[in-house]
Amino acid sequence: MAEIRVGKPDTKPDAPAHTKGINSGNEPGGIEAEPGLEYTGETGAGRPQTRSYARKSTGINPEKRNPIDPNSPNLPPA
Repeated sequence: MAEIRVGKPDTKPDAPAHTKGINSGNEPGGIEAEPGLEYTGETGAGRPQTRSYARKSTGINPEKRNPIDPNSPNLPPA
């Protein structure tokens, strides 16, 4: 079997899983800084509702990539 060379580990095995001061990915908020999302209110459970626009998916002429009729759904790829 071949010898596998590995580098020095970044952490120790007994290091804590969470570092104080670092927000987790599911912290509330952040919609305001997200381009292409518009806050539309909250659900009954208190979660934010948003509406997405073409700017969420593209930065090249996004206003021309929205639906012609404002009542039509906007279906961005992601």
